[in-house]
Amino acid sequence: MRCRLVCLILMCLSIAAAPAAATERVEVGLELVLLADATGSIDNAEIMFQREGYAQAITNGDVITAITSSIYGKIAVTYVEWGDAMSQDVVVGWQIIDGAESAARFARDLMIPPRRAHGFNAIGSALLFAKQLIEANEIWSFRRVIDISADSANNWSGPSIEVARDAVIAADITINGLAVLCRHCSGRPNNYDLEAAFQELIIGGNGAFVVTADSPETFADAVRKKLIMEIADMPADNLPD
Repeated sequence: MRCRLVCLILMCLSIAAAPAAATERVEVGLELVLLADATGSIDNAEIMFQREGYAQAITNGDVITAITSSIYGKIAVTYVEWGDAMSQDVVVGWQIIDGAESAARFARDLMIPPRRAHGFNAIGSALLFAKQLIEANEIWSFRRVIDISADSANNWSGPSIEVARDAVIAADITINGLAVLCRHCSGRPNNYDLEAAFQELIIGGNGAFVVTADSPETFADAVRKKLIMEIADMPADNLPD
């Protein structure tokens, strides 16, 4: 009896001392943070207009084909709205998209939460927030991308764009941009070329690029093309119409 009791105690101690099983790492073809402009120049109707554009794009057949045809056949995506230095928040947390059903779930979840951010532009803070989301998840990919949309390249508070961009690129994360020029998404800045400002100040890393949304009618299409370029690592000239 005593022997069995001692064995039982030793077994319990052994179990307690054993390290917890490590969380199994999820491997995907792309980790993608969608950073959507939710600054003061974007009203609540435009917030939902942007979300609808992303929802339409992520469920588009060409995008689904790009995902399922890519290495691993799946990607990881999260959607974040950003505003001032104290206002960045996740709208949809990391989800694995591997086909039409999971894409539809992401699109559905995207349309539910209320607006997540406000304030004047803090692009540097938004980039560093996205970097932390990538580095803190339990997902691995050899391609990691932050995709930021904005209707200006201003930075009114928080870390500078240059400092944040350098930190992101040093972490082997690419920054792509969506320059939002459509009038119902606040229009084109009247004193500088927004696409050129994206090229010079914001994007960076391996294969970084800028796509332009120049009208409400073309917003979802611009997002679709951008997603295909990111997922399939495909130049714009080879994109489907």
